[in-house]
Amino acid sequence: MRLIWLSVGLAILLLIPFAIWGDAFTAWFTGDAAIVWLRSWGALGWAAVLALLSADLVLPLPATGVMSAAGFVYGTAIGGALSALGSFLSGILAYGLCRRFGRRAVRWIAGADDVARGEALFRARGAWLVALSRCLPLLPEVIACLAGATRMPFRIFALSLACGCVPIGFIYAAIGAAGQDRPALALALSVAVPAVLWALVQLWLLRRKRVSAESDRPPA
Repeated sequence: MRLIWLSVGLAILLLIPFAIWGDAFTAWFTGDAAIVWLRSWGALGWAAVLALLSADLVLPLPATGVMSAAGFVYGTAIGGALSALGSFLSGILAYGLCRRFGRRAVRWIAGADDVARGEALFRARGAWLVALSRCLPLLPEVIACLAGATRMPFRIFALSLACGCVPIGFIYAAIGAAGQDRPALALALSVAVPAVLWALVQLWLLRRKRVSAESDRPPA
């Protein structure tokens, strides 16, 4: 399936900046260095958080380090909201760019049949892929790009993206606010909570669909 090879190629492409500048970005935006950098922006620190996390699509940023720094500087509530929003914007940017400009390239590389299979996959399982991928490196960008290129419905993409971004943003901001380093706990929660949230959202969507179908049914 050429779509799989396209995914691998996209992941390798995203790995190139990490291979070249990854160590430098990790040193700049992890731990105390990230806190000092964020505070240097003064009143515009919130905008710096959003800009950095949005740019995670193309820059080799340690997103969790930025989120933790946001939590340390702004507290769990504000730092978590900024982290979640920045991560959400990054996903929307990847989806939008690939939906607008990437579909033709994907069809040319993967072929119409593989694109059709990819569309079926993202209709059936795309929401779970989007929600659960946000806690992993590189995979969120690849999944968001493929979701856009295969024209995954925007509403489903946005809801599942929020289910992944919100808990991760608040979890790492809370760790930063507490001045603690618990990567294993953060990883476990950032996988479990999005899964629970998307399951609840899916139940809500099914309920709405059922209610809508019943309201459209002609009276006996």
